Amino acid sequence: MSDSPRTLQQRKQDTLDRLAQDVDAWVATADGEGGTPYMVPLSFLWDGATLLISTPAASPTSRNLQATGKVRLGIGPTRDVVLIEGSVQTVPAGELSDQLGDAFAAKTGFDPRRLSSPYLYFRIQPQRLQAWREADELEGRDLMRDGHWLG
Repeated sequence: MSDSPRTLQQRKQDTLDRLAQDVDAWVATADGEGGTPYMVPLSFLWDGATLLISTPAASPTSRNLQATGKVRLGIGPTRDVVLIEGSVQTVPAGELSDQLGDAFAAKTGFDPRRLSSPYLYFRIQPQRLQAWREADELEGRDLMRDGHWLG
């Protein structure tokens, strides 16, 4: 266990640093009919307010995101995790600005616009965000509720 829990402000800054620096997240979705869960690792770009991911248009993740408009992401190791619940907007590759597509490609190391199979992008607006390292940080782990940062 750490010496003492981080303050809300320190957790928020650590989370913003993680969003800016990390590349990959576990992305959890569920289908719109039976609620069957599905989870995959995907790369992301954080623009300071939203996350951008991309996946093949025909994938289960893509279908689930389009059907429900909901997603949950896990970023970081289990002892320094950021969990995000968000709403999703589908962005066809042709509607993505060159600047945003280039930024995504530069950060993630791959450019879905250059692939022969069709990909979709998804903009994730965080609605709830939690971050904690150890059991002593479970209390106060909410950093965002209803899309608004706390504190």
